[in-house]
Parts: sequence; C-alpha cells; structure tokens
Amino acid sequence: MTSIRAAAPLVLLLLSSCVLGPDQKAPEIALPAKFKEGGVKSNGDVSQDAWWTAFRDRRLDNYIQQGVNQNLSILQALERINQAQAQVTVAGAGGLPSLTFSGQEQRTGVKGYRGTPVQTPPSTTVGANIDASWFLDLFGRYRRAKEGALAELDAAYANVDVARLSLLSSVAGAYIDARYFQQRIALAQQDVKSRRETLDLTKLQLQAGAASRLDVVQAEGLVNTSIAQIPGFETQFRQAAHRIATLLGLPASSLVDELQKGAAQPVARINVTTGVPADLIRNRPDIRAAERQLAAATARIGVAEAQLYPSISLGGSISPSYARFVGGSDTHRVSWSFGPTINLPIFDGGQLRANLSASESAAREAYLAWKQTVLNGVQEVENALAAVQRDGRTVAALRNTVNSYQEALQLATASYRDGASSLLDVLDAQRQVSTAKASLAQAIQQQAQDYVSLNVALGGGYAWGAVPQKGPTVVAAAARSAKAQ
Repeated sequence: MTSIRAAAPLVLLLLSSCVLGPDQKAPEIALPAKFKEGGVKSNGDVSQDAWWTAFRDRRLDNYIQQGVNQNLSILQALERINQAQAQVTVAGAGGLPSLTFSGQEQRTGVKGYRGTPVQTPPSTTVGANIDASWFLDLFGRYRRAKEGALAELDAAYANVDVARLSLLSSVAGAYIDARYFQQRIALAQQDVKSRRETLDLTKLQLQAGAASRLDVVQAEGLVNTSIAQIPGFETQFRQAAHRIATLLGLPASSLVDELQKGAAQPVARINVTTGVPADLIRNRPDIRAAERQLAAATARIGVAEAQLYPSISLGGSISPSYARFVGGSDTHRVSWSFGPTINLPIFDGGQLRANLSASESAAREAYLAWKQTVLNGVQEVENALAAVQRDGRTVAALRNTVNSYQEALQLATASYRDGASSLLDVLDAQRQVSTAKASLAQAIQQQAQDYVSLNVALGGGYAWGAVPQKGPTVVAAAARSAKAQ
C-alpha cells in the first residue's frame, strides 16, 4: 500500500507530460527549380527592398511612407495582433490553478408591528469563501490550445505584412493610373490644338476655293471628338487621386490639388531579380499566414482528442464565517473541503468523436489552402514575369510607331498646304498619331503596373519603413524551415 502511494505522484507526473494529437511539421510541396523565364539563384530576403524607388518619383515615395504609417487596413491588422495575444493567455489559462475569493456581510432580524412583539433579535453575519481549483492537463488539452493560439498570433503578424504588401500594390497602382490619365489629358489637349490648326487651314482653303464645306465639317468633328475625351480622363484622374488619399487614411479630395501639378508617367529603370519558387515560402506573408493557420488547425486536433479521455480536477474551498447576536453571543466557524473530481466521458451520442473528425478535416483543408496559396503565388510571379519580359519590346515598338506617324503627319500637312493631297490624308494621319500616342501611354502604364505586380508577387518591400514588431514565436520555427522539393 505504501509503494502505491509513493508511485501515485510519479504516475501523475508522467501523465502530465502526455500531449495528444499530431505535432505540426513544415508542409511540403513540389516546386520547379526556377521560374520559366527566371534564373536559378535565390534572391534571399526581399522584405526590405524598396522596389518602388526605381520609378525615381519622390512624391510616390512619400505617399508610400505615409501609407505604411496611416493606412487603416494596416492599423486594423495591428489591432488583431493585440486580440491574438490576449487569446494566447485565454487559451493557456485553463491549465493553470485558479483562486477566487468572495466575501459578504449580512444583517438580519425580525421586527413586529401593530402590537406584535419582536420575535427574532437582529444579528450580523460576516462570511468569506476561498475557492481553489486546478485542472490537471494530463493529455495536453490546454497545452495544445495554447499552441494553436500562438500559431494564430503568428498568423496575425503575417497578416499585418499582407496588409502592408497590399498597400504598396494599391498606392503604386493608383499613382501610376493617376499619371496615366494626366498623360491622356495632355495628349487630348495636344490633339485639340493640332486639329484646330488643321481646321483653320481648311477654312483658309475653303476661302481660296481649294476645299469644300464637307472638309470643314469633318475637321470640326475631329476637334469636338478630342474635346469630348477630356472630361472622362479628368474624372478617372480624380478617382485615382481619391483612391490614393483613402489609402493614406485621408479624405478623398485631399491630394487632388497636389497631384494636379503633374509629373511624367512612372517608368521602372531596373531589372527585377526573381529568385526561385522556393523563395516565396519565406518571402510571401500570405503563404506564412496560411502555414500558421495550418499549425493552429493541427493543434486543435490535439484539443479535440484530449476531450475523449478522462479529466481530473483538484478543488477545494475554505469558508470562514462570523456571527454576532444581540446580547453579545458570537459564533466563529470555518468549513473546508478538498478533493479530486474525475470526469469520464462514457456516452455522448458520438459528439466528441465527431468533433475530432471535424478537426482533422479542418487541418486537411488548411493544408490544401496553404498549397493553393503557394501555387497561386507561383502563378502570379510567372504571369508578371512573362509580362515584364515583353513590355519593353511593346513600348519600344510604339515609340517608333509614334515617330513614324508624326513624320507622316508632317508630310501630309505640307502636301495639303501645297494642294497636292486631300484633307482626308491629313485627318487620317492625325488619327494615326493620336492613336499611336494613346497606345504608347497605355503601354507605359501597363509596363509600370506589371513591374509593381512582379515585385508584389515576389513579396518584396512590405517590411520597409514599418514600425518594428515582435518577431515570430517559437512555434513559427516550422514556417521558417518549410521545405520545397
């Protein structure tokens, strides 16, 4: 009997180290050794790369810096870190001893009225109650719960980085659009000026008998067509300016006057090092967030499995009380209790088993979501890389096209002045120049947007200028060592 009593604490100690459920391991996925049009060299950590500075636009740099500090989506994501930190404490608290205290004082008595004598003299009772309890986490229920909460905390940190990366993409994209529409406004105004000159020339030709009224009407129509394009471009410019202001946490119209000062269309002047697909697992915060969600789902399997086993709680209470009656008689009492409570699930209609099955399915779903996030990231890089590799050729060809059509317009106008050609030749040449310039502006815009898309797809720059935050928890070690075959 003595040996059993001596062994009991040892058995409890051994049981207390038991943690049910699978341990989270770094998920694996088969990835190619390189992007189709990329190199074979890893690009390392790109989270601090300020890729937008390649546009050499200080105003864009300032907007991004403001956005990193003021964007409301980022601030909301930071608040979710606070919530996740609190949930870590909540998740682990169940496995710790708890102690509560309550106290009360009560004055009682019975007083007669309408001639009825007093039957019970007043008395004062003072009492207190101290309750202590401790759930013995024999199978790791609360340890797994805390592990899952820590993984959720890691995911919250990663989601802040996701919000920052989204901000970089949105601000740069909206700024590129704003400058593009300004360029279209300028081109439309140039078209109006050029076509008015043609209209004036046609009117002179009409007076000289070398042109018809039809020629004048056609020239007037092209002038009005160019004028009609300007309001639409102005509206789109303002909408892009409103978007930038909102991203910076400002009222929509705050930046319109500032942006109306104008600037050239942003053009990236450096090549991008893409690295290899395996780099995305480390560099893309959405992939890290998905891996941490997988870790949390895996930990919840252990929580569900631990509920299938018996649970033991140690509890006790001490309740001192003091009562004073009229006449000076006092009573002092102390009641106490202590003992274990065992809870053994016997029949629950399959609820606990179903809960375990649901947790396992949720973990499998989380793995598939992680895998999908990785593959989507690879696709985004491949798409952006394919576009960036070809945008330069498109822009160069359109520049040559513009030069050719401008020369053709000069020749057609000179020929028309000399009466050697018709107005139709001039109008056609003007349309060709206008279309070519518009296509060139759109190609420059697309080239800049594709440059932004490629850097965002690579997970670059989200940590630049950010307020330092707490690093990943110990549980996140698996995310840093995720494998790619």
